Amino acid sequence: MVIGTIADTVGRGIEGVTQGVSGLFFEPVIRLGVTGLSRAGKTVFITSLVANLLDRGRMPGLEAARSGRIEAAFLQPQPDDTVPRFDFESHLAALTGPTPRWPESTRAVSELRLSLRVRPKGLLSGLQGPRTVHLDIVDYPGEWLLDLALLEQSYADWSRDALARAKTRPEAAGWRAALSAADPTAKLDEPAATALARAWTGYLAAARAAGYSDCTPGRFLLPGDLDGSPALTFAPLPPGDTPRGSLAREFARRYEAYKAQVVKPFFRAHFARIDRQVVLVDALGAIHAGPRALEDLRQALAGILGAFRPGRNAFLSALLGQKRVDRILFAATKADHLHHHQHDRLAQVMGALVADARRRADFAGAETQAMAIAALRATVEETRTVQGREVDLVRGTLLDTGKPAALHPGDLPADPAVLLSPARDGADRWLDGEFGVMRFAPAPLSLRPGDGPPHIRLDRAAEFLLGDKLR
Repeated sequence: MVIGTIADTVGRGIEGVTQGVSGLFFEPVIRLGVTGLSRAGKTVFITSLVANLLDRGRMPGLEAARSGRIEAAFLQPQPDDTVPRFDFESHLAALTGPTPRWPESTRAVSELRLSLRVRPKGLLSGLQGPRTVHLDIVDYPGEWLLDLALLEQSYADWSRDALARAKTRPEAAGWRAALSAADPTAKLDEPAATALARAWTGYLAAARAAGYSDCTPGRFLLPGDLDGSPALTFAPLPPGDTPRGSLAREFARRYEAYKAQVVKPFFRAHFARIDRQVVLVDALGAIHAGPRALEDLRQALAGILGAFRPGRNAFLSALLGQKRVDRILFAATKADHLHHHQHDRLAQVMGALVADARRRADFAGAETQAMAIAALRATVEETRTVQGREVDLVRGTLLDTGKPAALHPGDLPADPAVLLSPARDGADRWLDGEFGVMRFAPAPLSLRPGDGPPHIRLDRAAEFLLGDKLR
């Protein structure tokens, strides 16, 4: 695989050797990557995780916290001077202020270092004093992660797949009209090229808003300082002749430049250095959007895991800095939108969505787990009698109107195949009913000293991701 080849040949130089030696002999460093597709809740996850590691009263599922072996937790300057700091304080203030609000979503790479002073467990506890474990959390958009799959695709291959997806989606009507008016064999005209790229970007934005996941190239939606550059001024074109100097020839060149100058540097600088990974997924949103959106999510998740290099670190490879992701958590977020009676079913749906990809990772030696979580609980549960039948509800404040509301979104099936089979078959809608979704605002919080924000299974997620490193 191209990605595996690149990853295995990435050199981390003196910095890599230093971190490898440090992790083995002095103060261990865990690099935790946090990503997910749009609206999955990456910023909230990191903010709540850090807050709950600083104040661990709600973390009984993390053994080191439950046993009191974490003596202290404190923020420190991050090790990467050229990466923006994750703005933890501002995000926490947004979630816990008098009028709480959801923080701004991830638009670029950021990083935060949390250091934990931990007493060893077992026989070592009487022989060694506390040690410091550094947790470097790297936050990056899932849309960028999807771009790693482009490294294995030629321009022709990507165009074929992208056009096939757009062909069946009403959100692509404007793009299809722009494409039909273009002549790929004509001499390159920059205004025409820009118009096509903007039409493609508009389609990607509309597809993402409709609940679709695989919207590449990801930087078209989050361009940053590349906005308007030639590397972001191309679009897929149907197969055909590509004369020298033509629009089609130039778009193919710019696609390759995008991979070489945007995707690969991101891989080298950030992705190839990650030890543990969280992939956050708004599975409920995809189910609400319909079978095609759910199948698109399944395929996107398969592509995401294919970009990882799962496997266990050997002593020598760790020393030399050739890291591998050895634990991956797939977390279905917004579990607080369901009554707890359905949480197991949501976790089963999450597991089924990544089943094929998980088998590949497990075979390579990486541990994976699927889980239903809520990094910040925004609802409370209640049961009401409706027409003589007890109905499980969640109640919260609607984000759009500020009014209180109770929701029963529908019952997830006991067998995930009831959802995945029609999704794989290309069904237009669910046969057995619809699944509703409401957007809840964060609830006002009154935290006791020592307690972090309320959550659902964030402590269990932390135990899976970090627990073995805190023993």
